[in-house]
Amino acid sequence: MSTTPVTPWYKQFWPWLLLGLLFTSITASSTLAVLAIRSADGMVQEDYYEHGRAINMVLAKQQRAADLELVGDLRIDDQTGDITLDLAGDDRPERLVLQLLFPTRDDRDQTFILEHVRDGRYIGQAEERLVYRWYLQLQPDHETPEWRLSGEATFPVDDAVSLAPGGPG
Repeated sequence: MSTTPVTPWYKQFWPWLLLGLLFTSITASSTLAVLAIRSADGMVQEDYYEHGRAINMVLAKQQRAADLELVGDLRIDDQTGDITLDLAGDDRPERLVLQLLFPTRDDRDQTFILEHVRDGRYIGQAEERLVYRWYLQLQPDHETPEWRLSGEATFPVDDAVSLAPGGPG
């Protein structure tokens, strides 16, 4: 028999290492749980249910734009901010609303009013230089617009951006 002294467990290295890992994981998971509960989900809309129900109205607006054979070519001058839209189809309202929707942050969304000048040409003015990717939506300036065109662009862009009834966004 050996007469080596046996040290108690609390004087050993390994139990303290395992307990340290356990307490570290408990602390980290508790901290992350508190952060998840207290922070807002910025990408989730407050009215997501109503927004989901409105998809049928959006589809009806796109179908109406297709029935009117509406398409648009949008140009935004990078230097001056001039917005020019050439609208082809069977509807020529006096004013159009162009919405630029930023994909991830709704506080960056922008709205422009375009005035009809002649033969389906509309003009407007951007206040600041546009950069990054945007979803575009174009519809008449009415309380309840009956059609909508959509598109997508990454600014600055040299070519015309096409807006169509079933486009992206």
